[in-house]
Amino acid sequence: MTKPDFHTVIVGAGFSGIGAAIQLDRAGMPDFLMVEAGDEPGGTWYWNTYPGVAVDIPSFSYQFSFEQSTEWSRTYAPGRELKSYADHCFDKYGLRSRTRFATTVRSAEFDDLAGLWRLAVESGGVESTVTARFVINAGGALTVPNLPDIPGVDSFAGTTIHTARWDHDVDLTGKRVAIIGTGASAVQVIPEIAPIVARLTVFQRTPIWCFPKFDVPLSRTARAMMRLPFGQTLQRFLSQAYVELTFPLAAQYFTVNPMAKRMSRMGLAYLRRQVKDPVVREKLTPRYAVGCKRPGFHNTYLATFNRDNVELVTEPIDKITGAGVATTDGQLRDADVLILATGFKVLDTENVPTYRVTGSGGRSLSRFWEENRLQAYEGVSVPGFPNFFTVFGPYGYVGSSYFALIEAQTRHIVRCLAEAGRRGASRVEVRREANDRYFAEMMRKRHRQIFWQDSCRLSNSYYFDQHGDVPLRPASTLEAHWRSRSFPIDDYEFAVS
Repeated sequence: MTKPDFHTVIVGAGFSGIGAAIQLDRAGMPDFLMVEAGDEPGGTWYWNTYPGVAVDIPSFSYQFSFEQSTEWSRTYAPGRELKSYADHCFDKYGLRSRTRFATTVRSAEFDDLAGLWRLAVESGGVESTVTARFVINAGGALTVPNLPDIPGVDSFAGTTIHTARWDHDVDLTGKRVAIIGTGASAVQVIPEIAPIVARLTVFQRTPIWCFPKFDVPLSRTARAMMRLPFGQTLQRFLSQAYVELTFPLAAQYFTVNPMAKRMSRMGLAYLRRQVKDPVVREKLTPRYAVGCKRPGFHNTYLATFNRDNVELVTEPIDKITGAGVATTDGQLRDADVLILATGFKVLDTENVPTYRVTGSGGRSLSRFWEENRLQAYEGVSVPGFPNFFTVFGPYGYVGSSYFALIEAQTRHIVRCLAEAGRRGASRVEVRREANDRYFAEMMRKRHRQIFWQDSCRLSNSYYFDQHGDVPLRPASTLEAHWRSRSFPIDDYEFAVS
């Protein structure tokens, strides 16, 4: 049996990769390499530095359960604090010496004869190969910026910025700025830049549900409680309960839980209080149920449209010219800076993962998903792709804290690797019948989700993939947590290559 360079390669040094690395160390599997395209750890919080970037669930939930920070300054941490938290975890758990930064994985191919993965990587223009017995894809979903399919998007003569790759050398003060998109990033950016620009034109395709955010500085008392075990426990319990109620229980159990319907009334009432002009308010009113797409949480986003220097445009965009953005009604809005708040390629099979994956017998992962729909056993493994695991796989995420997903999925992965060690196995592959059973269960349970309500067809939500599926797990966080500990280990086949 061929000996690989590493027992495991972890692709990505964001929180998914950090969580996977820590769990491997804890399980006595320290022979791993992390490969990260960026120059530093942090993933989303390294790449996204636009004005106003912050977490949109409470800080007490957006952290590892075993490494709770005592440094949060607000109930919703700003991006720079999440980046600092990633750096803290990276250094505390000794991960830097086992990480290659500024290194991009181009492809991963399973060698059936040798029973290992060969990863083609590139760093500084130099290509090389790394071999590993196991691969953990920890690239996350918010990785590849989505450029809008608008004629002339490359012809704009001014400065173009995507929110996921913000250019801090560009001064927006006194500029005419056009921003395309009103999703989660735009909700944070727009209120930040509106006061300093000469004119801000917001191009909206679909309005977003926006709710108030209990975002306040943490008092001395609250910060002191963060340093006490009982205080941490109480804060985290309340935070977790809030997160669970506002998405997993509301969206995943929509047919038996009236929470989403109540949230619609709350959202409309908030919109009426925030926006003065009835015409603008009408444009900002969603025509789909809360939960069909990712909602926004912000205290000043809606009120920003009361400003004299802010215009909301809902007429479809015809094209982008050198001077600005032209709409189908024949109007051209001039701009000095064009901001693309158009999100990421979340469910694009050609970009998730961000590299080509070829499994046993030359199978293509992207082709498997195109032909069979997005699916993965417990959101972790795909038949035909031995020794390959993913943290953010189809039907793994329930919609609560991303850290809950990371801990559940890495627990699942480590169980598989530990069992392989006990059995002396070098090949671990989910059985096709187990995968089929799990996928059938997901299809059977999905009718209770919010996404299958008629109004969701109007939402233009990235939750829906090319097949019309929504590959989110129809379950609670507790169920996902329990299943990561109790799935039948014999749903996997263990063998010696």
